[in-house]
Amino acid sequence: MKYAQLLKAIGATSQHLVSRAAAAVNQALVIRNWLIGAYIVEFEQHGEDRARYGARLLETLASDLGARAVKGCSADMLERMRQLYQEYPQLRSCISAPSVRNSFPGPILPEGSRISAPPVRKSRRSPPSLAAPNVLRFSWTHLIEFLSIPDPWKRAFYENECLKGNWSKRQLQRQIGSLLYERTGLSKDKPAVVRWANRQDSPDDVADILRDPYVLEFTGLTERSEYVESNLEQALLDHLQQFLLELGTGFCFEARQKRITVGNEHDYIDLVFYHRRLRCHVLIDLKTRPFTHGDAGQMNFYLNWWKAHGMDRGDQLPVGILLCSDRDRTKVEFATVGMNNKMFVSRYLVALPSPKQLQEFVERDRAHIEAQMPKGRTS
Repeated sequence: MKYAQLLKAIGATSQHLVSRAAAAVNQALVIRNWLIGAYIVEFEQHGEDRARYGARLLETLASDLGARAVKGCSADMLERMRQLYQEYPQLRSCISAPSVRNSFPGPILPEGSRISAPPVRKSRRSPPSLAAPNVLRFSWTHLIEFLSIPDPWKRAFYENECLKGNWSKRQLQRQIGSLLYERTGLSKDKPAVVRWANRQDSPDDVADILRDPYVLEFTGLTERSEYVESNLEQALLDHLQQFLLELGTGFCFEARQKRITVGNEHDYIDLVFYHRRLRCHVLIDLKTRPFTHGDAGQMNFYLNWWKAHGMDRGDQLPVGILLCSDRDRTKVEFATVGMNNKMFVSRYLVALPSPKQLQEFVERDRAHIEAQMPKGRTS
């Protein structure tokens, strides 16, 4: 064996086994979190002193677990664990599955503990459940992303595509933020969209005038062979009259893709309006993804530039609106606190056509994934 072969063999072996170790650790974490969620639900339903804790249960539990050095059990995470137990009841089978039990030394459950799966809440409108071993292929961070999706068909879509594409957490977040599910539903060639995605990895107070969420039914989105992110932005910018109606009364269109120049660099504000009643400019920046803290800094830059260069005599200070596909209120609060400018972060919704075709697409994908499962695995 040559030295180069030795080096390559050691590197490949190390990478492979480290990957397997990481998968085993993640599997244990998911099972632990499911069990914690099960214990919480069991206590809430049958605990002898549950009334004593009531709505404070998760906060009290998080504090006491922290004192015992149990990691990753904040009140927010405990809520996610409870939701994991309720939304993925099929993981109950993993506790007794030999393929899972043999991966861990000792019993998974403490002696005397009994955990039953929650009732499976199925309806004619529910997607088929994913087999437990496939659920365990997801990391806990993947599952957190799935649990944040209330629509079961949308969640099933991202589960399917994540399994097929072996997406990382960042890739999953990117596809959710880029509205892959919505774009797939609007496209005639749905597999082509997924393939493309895998290649990219006052009395009139402003707050009273703005409407949240903005429902973009007026964009006139129609079926195309493939729908990409720029189509959504273009559709909004192309339907100014309907957009003005959605915003409310008093908005007058002034500019689109307004260029501002500082030094040798150019930036572009998506839309600029003037509000007659408020006597101020309204700058709108559209993001075809969830809000990030950098978006607030960018809008703050636009507003400061406009105060210096875009105001006329009698104008009130400009207002900024960030339209995002989603936004976390706490993140928005931290990102905008301390800013002197008036800034609003709203989410918009894309109106999908009839979900029947998209549901059929998800079901076919799910059936294909399950058919590829090795025989004899726990389901």
